[in-house]
Amino acid sequence: MEFFIDTAIVDEIKEINAWGVLSGVTTNPSLIVASGRDFREVIGEIAELVPGGAISAEVTALDAEGMIKEGKDVAAWHKQVVVKLPLTPAGLQACKALTAEGIRTNVTLCFSVSQALLAARAGATYISPFVGRVDDLSWDGIGLIRDIKEAYVLGDVQTKVLAASIRHPMHAVHAALAGADVATIPYKVFKQMISHPLTDKGIDGFMADWAKRAGASPATPPSEAGSNPQAEAAKK
Repeated sequence: MEFFIDTAIVDEIKEINAWGVLSGVTTNPSLIVASGRDFREVIGEIAELVPGGAISAEVTALDAEGMIKEGKDVAAWHKQVVVKLPLTPAGLQACKALTAEGIRTNVTLCFSVSQALLAARAGATYISPFVGRVDDLSWDGIGLIRDIKEAYVLGDVQTKVLAASIRHPMHAVHAALAGADVATIPYKVFKQMISHPLTDKGIDGFMADWAKRAGASPATPPSEAGSNPQAEAAKK
């Protein structure tokens, strides 16, 4: 499963991208507003930060004609842009038209398998089911990912399942187990995913042992430290 980051905050993207795990970035109008940046400017900067990554940029028009026009404009900003469209009749119409012109699309706000099947027929590159928002209604968000993936496999559909609205690390784990092709994950959840108390404890233990070398501190290079007194004692 590939990882996208769901943010328009450049510093967050820089930090997580430095880990070497990102394949793309998703944004939406709310995230762009939160960034406080010009839409086109921030999309261009994000694309340069994640070379070759898929960068989702969402249209704000609500009618098909407006979505198609805006989608063409946004796609022209950078070759990595994926045009994000809402899962509405107008959005499907725009998806079909943009796909016919070779423009990649991410159809978003998906909450059912039937919607996902329609988006696939319209040519969507990605379908974005919202795991957390489905869970909020006491339905099964991960089950939705699993069912969409199963339907796509049975129908030999090429549209990629992009798990969105990821609220915590186990959402990401279960999305992978359900067959999601991609998960788009907020910065906070990436930080939770990398953290584990046993990893921290293990590092502390290794460093404490390393400091026991004669005349050494944890920061002392091996070439500048004396022998390990415990090892020397064991030889006697």
